[in-house]
Amino acid sequence: MIKDIEILYIDDELNNLFGFKANFRYSYVVHTASSTVQAEEILIKNPNIRIIFCDQRMPNELGIDFFFRIKKEFPRPIRILLTAYADMETVIDAVNKGHIFRFVRKPWLEEEMISCIEEADKFYAANSMLDIKNEELEKAYHELDKFAYSVSHDLRDPLTGVLSAVKLALQFDQIDQIHELLTLMDGSLTRLDLYIDSLRDYYLLRRGELFLSNIDFKELFNDISAFYNMYVRNNDVQFLIHVDQQEDFKCDKTVLELILHNLLSNAFKYQRKDQENKFVKLSVKVVEGYATFIVSDCGIGISPEYINDIFKLFFRASDQAEGMGFGLYNVKSALMKLQGTVDVQSDIGVGTTFTIVVPSK
Repeated sequence: MIKDIEILYIDDELNNLFGFKANFRYSYVVHTASSTVQAEEILIKNPNIRIIFCDQRMPNELGIDFFFRIKKEFPRPIRILLTAYADMETVIDAVNKGHIFRFVRKPWLEEEMISCIEEADKFYAANSMLDIKNEELEKAYHELDKFAYSVSHDLRDPLTGVLSAVKLALQFDQIDQIHELLTLMDGSLTRLDLYIDSLRDYYLLRRGELFLSNIDFKELFNDISAFYNMYVRNNDVQFLIHVDQQEDFKCDKTVLELILHNLLSNAFKYQRKDQENKFVKLSVKVVEGYATFIVSDCGIGISPEYINDIFKLFFRASDQAEGMGFGLYNVKSALMKLQGTVDVQSDIGVGTTFTIVVPSK
């Protein structure tokens, strides 16, 4: 028997309360109440109660009526009716109104109660798991609806731009006019390409398995530095990198790169345009099986009202640069996959710092 099963026993006869607690206090966590009012207070204070026994003939409220009244606020506990008057009308009311799991006749037998508790606990576990799965399914459907709408919108927008440019180009004879339209088409197709890359990352994180390897952060950061070299030179931004690694670290390199590129891409894109001495900093320190990454910038910052929303799918806190709202959502998903954590500190007009902690696998 499982000691942490919590039971509430309601009866206006004190001898029955004492008897129940004496019989089962060593096997279960037992709460007792001599009225339905007291029982409700106990339920509020003890949300882990799984099973409720209630006498049908309570002085101020019938057990069936009590179960009917509380089933909306306390839907999960399994309800069992104690009665010496189990006529057909009571049975029908119990099923229709109180959602009673089972009847137990008074006076009850210890063996019968143990069997009843074990069956009720299995039913509680099954129902709780079903509730959790239903909540997850509802959340997944909501996300899918939002995802489908946004994908159709964001795919159509650049394609519409290209089609419009093509129609205009067919009407022009001057090369310079056509070049101008080709530039617009190039911008639209670039946005589409970036969006498809974001979709690929999204599904990589949702569907893919981890492929573990030893990570040499000096080598990884050199590759990242080379990737941003052209942007750094063209936009007059310092890219400062620091690696402190004295021990092996095993992780999925692709997922780590996805996290860092999303954070760095934002750090470069959201620089203040009038800022002198622009910088982006990337560092990692590996200690006792954990890698701590810090990505910081002196950019436009994130408003405090948006900090809790930035990791939501399709959320964008600024229109300064093109974005699809996938980046930080993918970062959060990747960190969940790696069992890592993220902390964000940001001040408007000062900059933003992301601190990422990832365990070695």
